[in-house]
Amino acid sequence: MRREYPERPIAGVAAVILRGNEVLLTRRRNPPGEGLWGLPGGVVELGETVREAIVREVREECGIEVEPIKLLEVYDSIVRDEEGRVRYHYILSEFLCRVVGGSLKPSSDALEARWVPLEKLEELPMGRGTLRFIMRTAAEERASSSET
Repeated sequence: MRREYPERPIAGVAAVILRGNEVLLTRRRNPPGEGLWGLPGGVVELGETVREAIVREVREECGIEVEPIKLLEVYDSIVRDEEGRVRYHYILSEFLCRVVGGSLKPSSDALEARWVPLEKLEELPMGRGTLRFIMRTAAEERASSSET
């Protein structure tokens, strides 16, 4: 299936992986959003569940093993060209994940992968929606952990 100008939406996954006051981010090598920082993730393969996909994508993109903890949100990512045609259309299942093994090293899909302090996120080129989503998720996780 073509990713650019697809015939139908493409199922994808993204991972929010927090470590203390840091979040794991990758800098995209490929469109859409090439050169921007964002959450690790990718496309669901045929016959794969979204949970299997997030584990595989984070391993392939970042070299670490994760366990999906919960589904945070299903997000529609639609990018149109100058003429209004749909250039990219992904339906992303975004999961909160925890690290269970491996060591961080970016793959060929990512220019970089690194743990970024939450207070430094605004210094990186990334989508404003991604920034807001990470900050909201981190705040909710801090609040829920302080309640227990």
